[in-house]
Amino acid sequence: MPAPSSSENLRTALLIIDVQHGLFAPKPAPAEDQAVIERINALSARARDSAVPVIFIQHEQASDGLVAGSPAWALDARLLVHERDLKLGKTTPDSFLRTSLGKTLSTLGIQHLVVCGYSTEFCVDTTVRRAAGLGYAVTIAADAHTSHDKEHASGITIRTHHNATLPAIRSYGVRIAAQDSAAISFSAVTENASERV
Repeated sequence: MPAPSSSENLRTALLIIDVQHGLFAPKPAPAEDQAVIERINALSARARDSAVPVIFIQHEQASDGLVAGSPAWALDARLLVHERDLKLGKTTPDSFLRTSLGKTLSTLGIQHLVVCGYSTEFCVDTTVRRAAGLGYAVTIAADAHTSHDKEHASGITIRTHHNATLPAIRSYGVRIAAQDSAAISFSAVTENASERV
């Protein structure tokens, strides 16, 4: 858990959640899948240029065909992945639960997370809330997470709802922000991430 800090230089990591072949290749694809992946690639390139750790998270669930090591479980081939990037698996929507994420972030001295990926209302939402509950400041890449269309709402509507709802949660004591991916400058993010609301 990160220690509370008023520092203007919080150490940041980029989390890319569940952008996997078995979730993105079948039709219909998640909303704006190609554009979302392009935005994630641009984010990860800027993160690496700023020496910000890039962490890919892959869901494992046999009932959905996401067996670790299988083609469906693999990262989407359109993602740009560097050999220095970190990878970890998870089995629930919470990227912290029964995973090494917390230990990894602690070892790296991370206090702020930029979050993107799939699926908005499940793994992205759950991970953002858990991160804030653990004391991490969070910036959601507002146009770089996605979901499939549902009967009750389109993937875009779901994303818009969560971009409005999550930053409105003020009780965690850390800042949750939603910002378009092109506007995220990792040096600027780390300077502002310590704002308390």
